Amino acid sequence: MRARGFSTRLDDLPATLPVFPLPGVLLLPGGRLPLNIFEPRYLAMFDDALASNRLIGMIQPSAGQEQATAPDLYPTGCAGRIVRFSETEDGRYLITLLGVARFDASSEVESMRGYRRVIPSWDAFHRDLDDAGVAGIDRDRLMAALRGYFERRGIKADWEAIERTEDSQLVTTLAMLCPFDPTEKQALLVAASPVDRAETMIALMEMALHPTDGTDNARH
Repeated sequence: MRARGFSTRLDDLPATLPVFPLPGVLLLPGGRLPLNIFEPRYLAMFDDALASNRLIGMIQPSAGQEQATAPDLYPTGCAGRIVRFSETEDGRYLITLLGVARFDASSEVESMRGYRRVIPSWDAFHRDLDDAGVAGIDRDRLMAALRGYFERRGIKADWEAIERTEDSQLVTTLAMLCPFDPTEKQALLVAASPVDRAETMIALMEMALHPTDGTDNARH
């Protein structure tokens, strides 16, 4: 569900976008991502976003760059709109982002107040702005893979609530919350459609249940 009052036209999306590089963190269109902000540069970024279009881009550092001071970034991220905000007594921001649309970071521009900015290309992801329902997900196979995946990792779940969740929201929520590694999360991000994302997620879960080297590939 899109936030009230937010335009979903490609022409209204910004020409530059502040980005928040976080490894292992995935935002998808329609998903909600809570964030706890405490670094001064990111506090400044959210101040600036709140004062303008309330959009920031979530993007992962490239594989092997997670500890770098200014890491290379994966080419694709997802823009989110700040839809909830509160400030703690110790100066942290508690934020909720609503995923709007994915973008390709075509180039990077000069940083501002310590945070990074990119020129986003939205053209490949115009369908992210379409709220139409999703058809074609193999729900039975997804649920079977999910039950085995959760059992293997000792994850408890409210199965009644999961069964009640409609397909597209279920795929989005699971992709964002399941403990996949950063490269796997990037594969989920760039999947062409929710159906492709569901197929990718099922394959990841089934591979985790049957590791090829005989070891348990539990994520940390």
